[in-house]
Amino acid sequence: MRKNTSEQIPEGFSETDIKIESSTCTGEKTIGFYSKYDKKLHYSELVSSPRDIDAFYRKYGVQKQTK
Repeated sequence: MRKNTSEQIPEGFSETDIKIESSTCTGEKTIGFYSKYDKKLHYSELVSSPRDIDAFYRKYGVQKQTK
């Protein structure tokens, strides 16, 4: 039986702060927690495929938002 081992959302952030950014030069995507105060992504991770996005949400025990 597998335990639920999700990490805590970093202090000062919430699930609504999760954002995906794409580089204008390379098209490389990253996902992380966006700070509206310093306009930067924190705790960011490289996105190589949609599976990486799903893994990020699972890592923090958050349901993926659908638009």
